[in-house]
Amino acid sequence: MSTKKNIVLKKEGDKSILVDLFYNSSNNKMPVIIFCHGYKGYKDWGAWNLVAKEFANNNFFFLKFNFSHNGGTTENPIDFPDLNAFGNNNFTHELNDIERVLSFLSDNTEFSKNIDLKNVFLIGHSRGGGICAIKASENKQIKGLITWAGVSNFKIRFNEGSKEFKEWKDKGVKYVENKRTKQQMPHFFQFYLDFKKNEERFNIKTTVKNLKIPFLVIHGDNDKSVLQTEGRDLHSWNKSSKFFSVKNGNHTFSSKHPWQEKELPKELKVVTKITMSFINKCV
Repeated sequence: MSTKKNIVLKKEGDKSILVDLFYNSSNNKMPVIIFCHGYKGYKDWGAWNLVAKEFANNNFFFLKFNFSHNGGTTENPIDFPDLNAFGNNNFTHELNDIERVLSFLSDNTEFSKNIDLKNVFLIGHSRGGGICAIKASENKQIKGLITWAGVSNFKIRFNEGSKEFKEWKDKGVKYVENKRTKQQMPHFFQFYLDFKKNEERFNIKTTVKNLKIPFLVIHGDNDKSVLQTEGRDLHSWNKSSKFFSVKNGNHTFSSKHPWQEKELPKELKVVTKITMSFINKCV
């Protein structure tokens, strides 16, 4: 298996994107998996490296990356050394980042013998699930969509009209503590303004209803961060979609950071198996 870590995608006037590739270095063209992390996430969190290896060992070309404004840097892609970038993140940035990753794959001749660009699948975890749903509806290169503990609604998370929302608007910034690192992570009000400007585009319900590609929703029945009802909503909005409930699955399917075991947790192992089976039926 070949692994290439921390490939830097540069773009003038924009922040860099770090990419990891995991694949079987044969001459066979493989389905492409693009994995998108969620809120306060990053490509090296928890057991994501083991997930990548699992897919690669089963003849998938697996790409994971850090969103450009996730708070990491090219020098330190783990945790959040660039809190200013984190505060300036928004949905538009993340959608543009996926487009940059797709262009990287299309333009890179080094991997052309390994990748099947007619079979590109997006996997999005948590907030990344909502972002992937939107991108899958916009880019015809995407063959299928899989959400892992994906959100179904961006709007409700802003708590418009609340006291906290008014304070955020008045101050221009709010802070959320990262429970693990204890950092006070800024959220500048531009995040909401970007959503409001593009509210129709960022409507996940409308997006999912109009999806014409294979769509798999996976959600744990013990998810306290994004309730399984959101996954069931996603499924109900698209009659052609498939739904899989993970027994005892929490928001990260029993993975945590750091993940020091050599094997995937039981629930995440199930998730990867179900996902691979779904994709194999689509190609």
